[in-house]
Amino acid sequence: MSSSLGPAKKKVKLEITTTKNPNWLELPRDLTANILHRLGAFEILTNARNVCPYWWNICKDPSMWRNIDMGAFYLYLQAHTHFDLLFKLCQYAVDLSSGHLEKIHIYRFGTDDLLKYIADRASRLKCIRLESCMIISDEGWCEVAKKFPLLEEVDISNAFQSKKTLEVIGQSCPLLKSLTYYGMSYGFTPDDEAFVIANTMPGLRHLNIRGNQLSNVGLIAILDGCPLLESLDIEGCDNLDITESLWQRLNSQIKHLLIWEDCPDSYNNVQLELAYEDSDGNSYWEYVEKFDDDDDEEEEEEEDAEEEEEEEEEDDDDDDSDT
Repeated sequence: MSSSLGPAKKKVKLEITTTKNPNWLELPRDLTANILHRLGAFEILTNARNVCPYWWNICKDPSMWRNIDMGAFYLYLQAHTHFDLLFKLCQYAVDLSSGHLEKIHIYRFGTDDLLKYIADRASRLKCIRLESCMIISDEGWCEVAKKFPLLEEVDISNAFQSKKTLEVIGQSCPLLKSLTYYGMSYGFTPDDEAFVIANTMPGLRHLNIRGNQLSNVGLIAILDGCPLLESLDIEGCDNLDITESLWQRLNSQIKHLLIWEDCPDSYNNVQLELAYEDSDGNSYWEYVEKFDDDDDEEEEEEEDAEEEEEEEEEDDDDDDSDT
């Protein structure tokens, strides 16, 4: 008895190849530069550039230093007792930029001397962020502001600057588009800062002055003096009494507005109320919508009317069931 068998199956030999770890030195130069740049100035200068001569060479390129970021909080925690180290590294990074520096971010360790060092070597600077640099003075800014003619963005939050600093920045930086200024200002009457901003910074697109003491008068001055303003943060500005007309003005002119968290779509005005206190005695406040007594009375009348209607409907239902 013959049996029919199908064609014999060929055995396939599987070859498994293993790939070695990638050789980072074979990456294109521009890709390597992009990766290294993401580490930040501190990591590059203290670690990455020492890996090999190739990386050392890349890290000397001025294009690597158009943006110097030394604004990370962990740097302050690591080196808060060695500000002179951060100071010297920042100076070295500025030198490496060879005049091509466009953006710099510093946290805590900024001084008048460092600000002057940057100004003397970075005439192309467009953005400067000096967060919590509390020992930079008005005199320091008055000396250097004219050396930043291309400056478009300034962040001097949580520092001790007065009206002089705002004035000299507004007068010396005609291209200014973004200002972040809040925290520890002093020596002002409530609307001083607002009037300086309105009178010297007509090209502003973005303004963050949270916690400022400006009143409605100052806010309206800013809206009038800065017609291009698109983004406005006035969270924590306790002197404001946002009337319906002012809200309509803000809503029509400002695209991105922050007054307080979870802002309702419409309101007459707002008030600050105590939210809670923690175990250390710190108080936390929040903005809530404020209602007039007349509004409360109207709400009570509406509630009473609704209750009466419900009672009448129940009576009608009882009568129908009886019949």
